[in-house]
Amino acid sequence: MKTDIEIAQEAVLEPIGKIAQQLGIAEEDLEYYGKYKAKLTEDCLEKLQGKPDGKLILVTAINPTPAGEGKTTTSVGLGQAFGKLGKKAVIALREPSLGPCFGIKGGAAGGGYAQVVPMEDLNLHFTGDFHAITSANNLLAALLDNHIQQGNELQIDTRQIVWKRCEDMNDRVLRNIVVGLGNKTDGVVREDHFVITVASEIMAIFCLAEDIKDLKERLERIIVAYNYAGEPVTAGDLQAVGAMTALLKDAMKPNLIQTLEHTPALIHGGPFANIAHGCNSVRATRAALKLADYCITEAGFGADLGAEKFFDIKCRIAGLKPDAVVLVATVRALKYNGGMEKTKLGSEDLDALKKGIVNLEKHIENLQKYGVPVVVTLNSFATDTAAEVDFVRSFCESRNCEFALSQVWEKGGEGGIALAEKVLETLEKRESNFRVLYEDEIPLEEKIKRVAVEIYGAGSVSISTLAEKQLKRLEELGFGNLPVCMAKNQYSLSDDPKLLGRPEGFELTVREVYVSAGAGFVVALTGDIMTMPGLPKQPAAHRIDVNEKGVITGLF
Repeated sequence: MKTDIEIAQEAVLEPIGKIAQQLGIAEEDLEYYGKYKAKLTEDCLEKLQGKPDGKLILVTAINPTPAGEGKTTTSVGLGQAFGKLGKKAVIALREPSLGPCFGIKGGAAGGGYAQVVPMEDLNLHFTGDFHAITSANNLLAALLDNHIQQGNELQIDTRQIVWKRCEDMNDRVLRNIVVGLGNKTDGVVREDHFVITVASEIMAIFCLAEDIKDLKERLERIIVAYNYAGEPVTAGDLQAVGAMTALLKDAMKPNLIQTLEHTPALIHGGPFANIAHGCNSVRATRAALKLADYCITEAGFGADLGAEKFFDIKCRIAGLKPDAVVLVATVRALKYNGGMEKTKLGSEDLDALKKGIVNLEKHIENLQKYGVPVVVTLNSFATDTAAEVDFVRSFCESRNCEFALSQVWEKGGEGGIALAEKVLETLEKRESNFRVLYEDEIPLEEKIKRVAVEIYGAGSVSISTLAEKQLKRLEELGFGNLPVCMAKNQYSLSDDPKLLGRPEGFELTVREVYVSAGAGFVVALTGDIMTMPGLPKQPAAHRIDVNEKGVITGLF
């Protein structure tokens, strides 16, 4: 059996200009990054403004397990299947982070015969967007420390600095550090921290900004610290906005690449969904809606994280209205949720499936609260039995939910036709009555509790004394109307990653709260969630290599 990277390396790619022609994009509206990658110019994006929108389809999933779910693979395969049916579709996805690429996942370009290519470029440096975001973040950090060193005219309290440095790599030892050691000219000694780039507020701003003007306004509002009077100090106060924008201006242009079957794909931005808002850029999504009749996008991790934030943050801020949701599951993952050992998941076990399918049930219920039609798809494995598939099908249909089997990993677009037809039928017969989970006007604490109880299934929420003080202060500062971005582990509906299936009545713990004023949301840290991941005992990096001909191996 061929690996994902072998399949990708054997693919015959079309020149990116030819892919652009499918969408009516002219040569002068592309900025080339080699033969198979290009950015859409600002002129191109402006020309799209007057065009009507296509249908917006979100792909999400159950909680991730070691057994795998295949959300990105399904997104890519669905786009290819639309092409097989003669439909004009564009996929709008996130850019992969180097952290999980060299950590656990080893890449995020889809899999099998449902991949976006060139997959090595996408999983590594791509067009440099993440480097630009990292540089802009760290420029602000450098200007902040320099201001303090040069006299601290803004009276910044070094005990209340909230801006952190970042890098796009899992490096646990940088979570808590001390800077400024050495001579007096080496800066003020203080505690500092790193987050991974995909958790940085710059990444969130990058993905939510409509244009350069909006980008600058958002950057200006970033709170970097508080002064001795307890008042916010912003990036605007530090005169950092112009230089940061200069670093980000080219990165702001969406990237165009293709799938193995030459379906156009706009890949742009990449915040994590467990510690950030988990969606690709608003600019790429809007461009895809204008360029095609169907835009297929995805949101990270399970629907309790990515889909909730797609609806309650991205759609709220950008005014987007999704037309349908595809919820991805696998028989193997459901049996794992039912307590079956990973080594035995290939064996039929209807009892484990019945126990584990409650995880899928909760996600269906959650998605239906947003008023958007739901299609459940099983990402097929060769070990799935007819009895298992039939059980899941009956389960979904009894809950007013459409169902389709997907075989896109094995067969590409051909294996996604049943799913594509079911999605098209749903779009035609079922109206979307999209609504957000909570109103802007309710207090921040109530928003947190609404998500915890209605989406996670919590019985109560414990808010630490520190978090209570932070919530009160944020509302005093005028941030009470913002949506909340819940930072929670991805493996469970609860804040305890060991609680699989459908935990109920548990207590969710909120330990810290802070505002991302430029992005436009308030972040609540729950449980033991970290904004700088670490590497596992056997990192994926150990398997990655380059042979004497320059061919990369071990990236999957």
